[in-house]
Amino acid sequence: MSVTLNQLLEEGTGRLMKAGIQEAEIDARYLLLEAFHTDLTHFLIDRYRTMNETEKSGESIQDFYQMLALREKRIPLQQITGSREFMGLDFFVNEHVLIPRQDTETLVEQILKDYKGRNPRVLDLCTGSGCIAISLARLGGFESVVAADISDEALKVAKRNGEAILGKENITFLLSDLFDAIGSDEAFDVIVSNPPYIPTGVISQLQPEVRDHEPFLALDGKEDGLYFYRKLAAEGRNYLNPGGALYLEIGYDQKDAVSALLREAGFVNIRSWCDAAGLDRVVSGSIEK
Repeated sequence: MSVTLNQLLEEGTGRLMKAGIQEAEIDARYLLLEAFHTDLTHFLIDRYRTMNETEKSGESIQDFYQMLALREKRIPLQQITGSREFMGLDFFVNEHVLIPRQDTETLVEQILKDYKGRNPRVLDLCTGSGCIAISLARLGGFESVVAADISDEALKVAKRNGEAILGKENITFLLSDLFDAIGSDEAFDVIVSNPPYIPTGVISQLQPEVRDHEPFLALDGKEDGLYFYRKLAAEGRNYLNPGGALYLEIGYDQKDAVSALLREAGFVNIRSWCDAAGLDRVVSGSIEK
């Protein structure tokens, strides 16, 4: 049986629409390009060309159908392809880490802006895929970065990304529940974290891709979503150099609560920034010099 790329795209789009996926055509196209190891330009050129039943084409078609079946089960696209772009860099992802979001780029971009031309010592807590730590090291040229996570499986992903993107070991990867494995004599200029911040009771209401396939540990901010912010605010200043700053990604409705926690813990110069959608996304505070 002969088939064209366009026919495969139409079939895939229809199947994903029936599965309740909102961006069905976009996802089907991504999977098609991945299966045929091609790009959008070549797809547009070749989409109406009938494919011969060669071994190579047959394998690519089967790969497409297999990935399509996974997406129909609401497995995230990025877990199927094993890849997610963040800050212009390509990160490997799997079921053990939170998929990097564009929202988090706001956090990285602000630190890069605040420390342009400087070389701060950085601690990234709840590092997950390592996207924050690695982006800061690569794009900011920061030479001393510690990336910590409570999950050994997540750290394996972060290390893999560090080796692929940096090509050298200028990041220390550490198994730690927040500050537990950080020495009491350690001090940093920047502590950054995108901690779990979704209230436990809200997780069941999330899209199946997030609720069922991303690590619960990376989502669950306990009862009110503020559990980790309380710990970061209370303990963070003990690991900052004079004048050092704590940068936190937050939920869109958590700015006031997180700012208050930082203020109560003695942080000054409390600032906040919105993401590209105009939603509150980052809060920071510093300690006096």
